[in-house]
Amino acid sequence: MQTVTTLGVLRKAVDALRGDGATLALVPTMGALHEGHLALVRAAKARADHVAVSIFVNPRQFGPKEDFGAYPRQLARDSALLAAEGVALLWAPAPGEVYPEGYATNVSVAGVGDGLCGADRPGHFDGVATVVLKLFNQVRPDMAFFGEKDWQQLAVIRRMARDLDLTRPAAEAIHGFPIVREADGLAMSSRNAYLSPEQRSAAAALPAAMQGAIAAIASGTPVPQALDGLRAGLIAAGFDSLDYAELRDADSLAPLGRSAPGARLFVAARIGGTRLIDNMAIS
Repeated sequence: MQTVTTLGVLRKAVDALRGDGATLALVPTMGALHEGHLALVRAAKARADHVAVSIFVNPRQFGPKEDFGAYPRQLARDSALLAAEGVALLWAPAPGEVYPEGYATNVSVAGVGDGLCGADRPGHFDGVATVVLKLFNQVRPDMAFFGEKDWQQLAVIRRMARDLDLTRPAAEAIHGFPIVREADGLAMSSRNAYLSPEQRSAAAALPAAMQGAIAAIASGTPVPQALDGLRAGLIAAGFDSLDYAELRDADSLAPLGRSAPGARLFVAARIGGTRLIDNMAIS
């Protein structure tokens, strides 16, 4: 595996991988890799001749009171994991390589970026869209892979690709991969490492409460009542607060007042200093 930290070397490495028409897939990450990330790498390997992974903790998607400084950085460990998976190229730039002095451009995606995490984390999806567009332009992949735990993020990236007529990758070549979960159902996340043993045990209530709400809705319970029960269950389990618990259309992310084909349940909840997100299909 070749590890690259500067844009000039990256372009030469990508050109070499593309020799004889080979296809290239990109898996963008912020590092602190877990089995969910590695599942994305394997999915990419199954579709492309070569896989590139980026590791970049993007300062533009963190708010002023969020965990940018504390976000785990484990480049040596992550590099070893990626090499073992047969990744061809690791793109690990420094912040100044991505945002050089004088950088002044921002990408904003309206609609799907509003509400949910977009409402609770102002500017977050602008930072996501900006860095992902830069990564696409830098690596020029034929396809890209993202985890569905960050469902709204995936919707933002696909919308951006459609609206800006991207070709590398085109919107239809931006693939989502199902959430990878721990044995107790908690969605894998780099932020799970922030949880104390007691908090980690309590965190299993999140997927369980979501499944309970989905079952209640399926049995005819009105959506507001089912979501009230979800909130109460999480607070009783040890969560401190919920940023949101909402039913939305999976494609448009429009709010829904009742179950419908393509409906999806979205939750963001806080336990201690950790914010956990999850989503599940209703039907």
